[in-house]
Amino acid sequence: MELFINGNKVDITLENEQTVGDVLKSFEEECARNEATTVSIVLNGHLVSANEFEETAKTPLDDNTKLELAVISKSDIITSFKSSAEKAGKIAAQLSQIAVKFQGGKDAEANAIIASLADLIDEICNASTLSALFPDIYVKIKINEKPINQFFQEFQPVLSDFEKAIESKDTVMIGDLAEYEISPRLTELAKALEF
Repeated sequence: MELFINGNKVDITLENEQTVGDVLKSFEEECARNEATTVSIVLNGHLVSANEFEETAKTPLDDNTKLELAVISKSDIITSFKSSAEKAGKIAAQLSQIAVKFQGGKDAEANAIIASLADLIDEICNASTLSALFPDIYVKIKINEKPINQFFQEFQPVLSDFEKAIESKDTVMIGDLAEYEISPRLTELAKALEF
């Protein structure tokens, strides 16, 4: 049997494990001791869905079994949030300059800031979703006393308006939303994610 964790091959000595489920159970116990959890399982090249898990767990082990696990730890989540907080602070400052960049013909620079914002929001949403696996972290994230999911629910209409302004190339609206609506929220978010 071959075991890969986050893309790295791991030496494994089987004791009494007979099935994939036995290996996963032992592994999850080890993860729990290290404040980590498995977020995806690939068995012999096939991504195992939640619906297939019970049946897959019964699969007998043999020399050709290849098990690939993606694991995330609490410290990974905290590191991701700290990195996002730093980026959010920088992007918040840059957003207040978007209108000036568009007016000065520096459209490429303004668009690069917008792309950075989109990447950052994806990054934070992904980390936030994964942080729910560690409830003590998830409940700790408060932006102006609001849980992170409520913050993003209230932020979503602003982001939708921003997207519409981008699609219609309304640089005045883009600048106003960036400076007066998005930038302050990113600053608040950055403070909340510093841990």
